[in-house]
Amino acid sequence: MSKESEMGSNSYRNQEAALEPADSTVWFRSYLHGGTSSLISTLTTVITFPLYKTVFRQQLHSTLVREAVAQLLREGPVKLYRGVAPPLLMRSLNGTLLFGLQDTFLQQLSLWDTSPVPWSALPALAGLGAGVLEAVLFTPFERVQNVLQNSKNDTSLPTLRSILRKLASKPLASGYYTAFLPILVRNALGSSLYFGLKDPMSENLRACGCSPVASSFIAGVLNSMVISLPLYPLSVLVANMQAQVDGGGGGVKSSWQRLWAARQHRLVLLYRGGSLVIFRSCITWGITTAIYDQLKRHSRTSG
Repeated sequence: MSKESEMGSNSYRNQEAALEPADSTVWFRSYLHGGTSSLISTLTTVITFPLYKTVFRQQLHSTLVREAVAQLLREGPVKLYRGVAPPLLMRSLNGTLLFGLQDTFLQQLSLWDTSPVPWSALPALAGLGAGVLEAVLFTPFERVQNVLQNSKNDTSLPTLRSILRKLASKPLASGYYTAFLPILVRNALGSSLYFGLKDPMSENLRACGCSPVASSFIAGVLNSMVISLPLYPLSVLVANMQAQVDGGGGGVKSSWQRLWAARQHRLVLLYRGGSLVIFRSCITWGITTAIYDQLKRHSRTSG
C-alpha cells in the first residue's frame, strides 16, 4: 500500500474510532439512511412506472415508443400498474441493503493493515461485494416483476399468487433465478462504479461551487448515465430471458444469440428504450443520492 493510501486508510479508521464511542449504532446508520432515501424516492418509481413499462415493452418486442404506448393504452388503465408491487418493495429493500452492505464492507476493508488495493479503490471494491449480494437477494423480485409486466402472461397467470406458484414449481435456474448470471454482472459492475465514482464526483462539484445537495444530486445523475449506457444491453437480455415462464429457455449464450438475431444484428435496435431508461434512472438515483448524502451529513454533525 502506498504512503498516500495508508494515510487515507488511517484517516478513515480514525474517523470511525472517533464515532464508535459516541454512538454504538454507527454501522446501522448507513442501512437506515439507505432505506430512508430509497423509500422516499419510491415516489418517483410510482410516477415513472408507466415510463418503465413502456421501456419494458420496447425491450421485449423492439417496438417504437408510440407503438409501446399504443399497446399499453389498448390494455387500459387497470393493467397499467400491473407489476408495480415488486419494484416498490425491491426499491425500498434494495437501498437499505445496498448502502448498508457497501458501508459495512468498506469499514471491514479499511481495517486491513496491508492491502494490494489502493485506499481510493476500496469504495468500489465494497460496492462490488454489495452488488453481488444484491443480485442474489433480488433476482427473484425482478423475475416476478418481468413476468407480471408481460401481457402474454395475463391469461395463463392472472394473479401474483399464480405466478409465485408457477415459479416455485420449477428448478431455481429456470424459475426464480432465471437470468441470474447477467443480473450478477450488471449489478456488481453497476454498484462498483456507483460507489467508486459518487464521492469523487461530489467533491469535484463542491470544489466548483455547487452546494452539497446539488453536488450529490448531479453526481447521482452523472453516475446513472455512466452506468446505464454500457450496461443497458444486459437489462434487455434479462427482460427477454425472464418475461416468459414457459418456452424460450436456454442459457445466456443462446438467449443472447436469439436476442441479437431478433434485433437484426443492429446496436441501435438493441438500445430501443435506452433514452427513457437513462432519464428515469437519472431522476431516481439523483434523488436517492442527494437524500442519502444529506442524511449522512446530518448524522455526522448531530453525532
